[in-house]
Amino acid sequence: MTATTKRAVAIGGGTGLPKVLWCLLESGYDTTAVVTMADDGGSSGHLRRELGMLPPGDARNCLVAMAEEPEGFGARLFSYRFPHGEGLAGHALGNLVIAALADIEGSFPKALDRAGQMLSCRGRVLPSTLDDVVLVAEDVEGFRVVGQRNVAESVTPIARVRFDDGQAAAYEPAADAIRDADLVVVGPGSLFTSILPNFLVDGMREALLSTRGKVVFVCNVANQRGETTGMDAADHLDALIRHGLGGAIDVALLHDGAARPLPAELDPVAAGEKELERILAAGVEPVLADLVDATDPRHHDRDALLRALAGVGA
Repeated sequence: MTATTKRAVAIGGGTGLPKVLWCLLESGYDTTAVVTMADDGGSSGHLRRELGMLPPGDARNCLVAMAEEPEGFGARLFSYRFPHGEGLAGHALGNLVIAALADIEGSFPKALDRAGQMLSCRGRVLPSTLDDVVLVAEDVEGFRVVGQRNVAESVTPIARVRFDDGQAAAYEPAADAIRDADLVVVGPGSLFTSILPNFLVDGMREALLSTRGKVVFVCNVANQRGETTGMDAADHLDALIRHGLGGAIDVALLHDGAARPLPAELDPVAAGEKELERILAAGVEPVLADLVDATDPRHHDRDALLRALAGVGA
């Protein structure tokens, strides 16, 4: 890294984070992904229960996204998911490789670094915590939901999340990366199960509040059934503030629904005049852009997101 290279950190999990990582790498940033360790479903959940390890799935997705050849053989191998086989069906091969590396190298972070070397990654992937965390939510009706997978599948919108034991310590290299970044991108992704769990970790909110860089929240273009049903852009920001991020976010990057309306059945995240006023009142600058992927309007278009992040991150 040269003296003039800028550092960027993307925080989240799930499928939204890899797209942001591509944008940051294309923009020339020295890029770090910070991922949630709350995942307890699918292959990751199985490995957590069987081996007592941290969940590798979100980290694997980020490693593949930052591979020197994201469509190359190594990345395709890491992404390969066994379609059948007793004990193998549903597992991503990359998850099993990371599990083996954690045992060989002696730690989960070292396993991610070694996997990054194997894929010639252009950036680094760090867990937000090394603690074994269990996500617990309270829905808008006051009912308790336990486990990341159950929260994600809730049929009732979520109001608040926390960890079951109430305590988790930040992985210090992840907190340091946030503090030293020139640009920090939060989201897009599942609000309560991919994004917020990172900031339930002690020290992560403080790192974001003390970063020297600009903090950009990339809001989802469409809501997720149950978890965020009916929420508008200001509601998404309110949830972040309610969980301790008040004063931490500089810019909210929002899809301009007037430029490209989404079908009502997708439950688009509204960002109209009233929502923009609420966002401004929270001390955050709203930025509208046409961000929707025309082939899959539930998600962001990669090139549109690249242009928008280049504009707000300058």
